[in-house]
Amino acid sequence: MATRPIRLLGDPVLRTPAVEVTTFDKELRTLVKDLADTMIEAPGVGLAAPQIGVGLRVFVFDVDDVLGHLINPVLHFPNDEEQDGPEGCLSLPDLTYDCVRKQNVVAHGVNVYGDPVTIEGSDMLARCVQHETDHLDGILFIDRLDAETKKVAMEAIRLAEWANKPPPVIKASPHPLFGRAR
Repeated sequence: MATRPIRLLGDPVLRTPAVEVTTFDKELRTLVKDLADTMIEAPGVGLAAPQIGVGLRVFVFDVDDVLGHLINPVLHFPNDEEQDGPEGCLSLPDLTYDCVRKQNVVAHGVNVYGDPVTIEGSDMLARCVQHETDHLDGILFIDRLDAETKKVAMEAIRLAEWANKPPPVIKASPHPLFGRAR
């Protein structure tokens, strides 16, 4: 099992749009496994690559006993129906706020081998897919809160123990990642 540190609010990688995956190799399969292991240990229902410091358009999910992943997701919404309910994030530990999301989603992307994948979901799966895709675009769920709730959330973040600690020192590998030097 290979788990990686989860980046917390304040880390620039969480606000940087991730790049499209173009190389489907063993490194990508390792990344997806590491994401899944980290998510399960956390525990969470979803985890995007930027949350472990990797700026690639990849996320994993574990909703209703279905463990999966999606690479280079593109979302479509079959209707305008919305849901409003509790949402949290592993990059903002122990904070949960009601957040409005689309009720239904159709997500197109690929798997670790580059094969086309379509995920159709509602309720928690729809919420998770939207949340994780937001991470790939540099958006956090607190950005989607109404003004009053966001004000409460920002105050809670300022008071959170994890927000007042220096970020962990994470050494960058000298080896290329997906064919690129870091």
